[in-house]
Amino acid sequence: MASDSGNQGTLCTLEFAVQMTCQSCVDAVRKSLQGVAGVQDVEVHLENQMVLVHTTLPSQEVQALLEGTGRQAVLKGMGSDQLRNLGAAVAILGGPGTVQGVVRFLQLSPERCLIEGTIDGLEPGLHGLHVHQYGDLTNNCNSCGDHFNPDGASHGGPQDSDRHRGDLGNVHADADGCAIFRMEDEKLKVWDVIGRSLVIDEGEDDLGRGGHPLSKITGNSGQRLACGIIARSAGLFQNPKQICSCDGLTIWEERGRPIAGKGRKESAQPPAHL
Repeated sequence: MASDSGNQGTLCTLEFAVQMTCQSCVDAVRKSLQGVAGVQDVEVHLENQMVLVHTTLPSQEVQALLEGTGRQAVLKGMGSDQLRNLGAAVAILGGPGTVQGVVRFLQLSPERCLIEGTIDGLEPGLHGLHVHQYGDLTNNCNSCGDHFNPDGASHGGPQDSDRHRGDLGNVHADADGCAIFRMEDEKLKVWDVIGRSLVIDEGEDDLGRGGHPLSKITGNSGQRLACGIIARSAGLFQNPKQICSCDGLTIWEERGRPIAGKGRKESAQPPAHL
């Protein structure tokens, strides 16, 4: 049910804004995704700088391929491959340390939810990932409450029938401390998690099988490293934004800045205009 990035899983549609001004731009974008495993189809619309990608790859991997052409790309929306908007959400993770990330939730069908994202600053190896009960960050991740568990079940793995709904198993950080992942889940629903929190832990979740006193409670995955509130996000064609209302940045200027923190207001590079 859960897996790292790859070409397995259910197709979804990613909507990107990509800086394109001419037919050669269109050709370069098409070529960047041509023949890539996990990419089924690509639609490029020069008139509104939009690229639709039907894929089973994580959005971060598709974005990297698009930006490999030398053009900036911004993910503007996600939807099912049938172009239905059944619900989408996003959590921006941060904490007192260096771990940060973005994780997106997309309801592919009434029965299946896609969870995909990128988390950086981790120690290499496996890390437990869980939806928690409360969207409360007043005491960093310690105020997020327990795992989301409306059924009163024991902690388990993503493929277990008896598990917390918030149990998403582990994500794997590579040698550089970056975890890029894509998983699907049949217990979690986007409409149930909006307003709650997502937490990444310092260690591996034993999926309830470790024999430790905490195995059936938390998976014995250690301290909470970073967390974020799960908020509603745009589905396909629901985000017409070209300028950010909060700070006046174009989407291209916003792309070059950190998600949060000191560098947010500082120019990382000369502005690229639409």
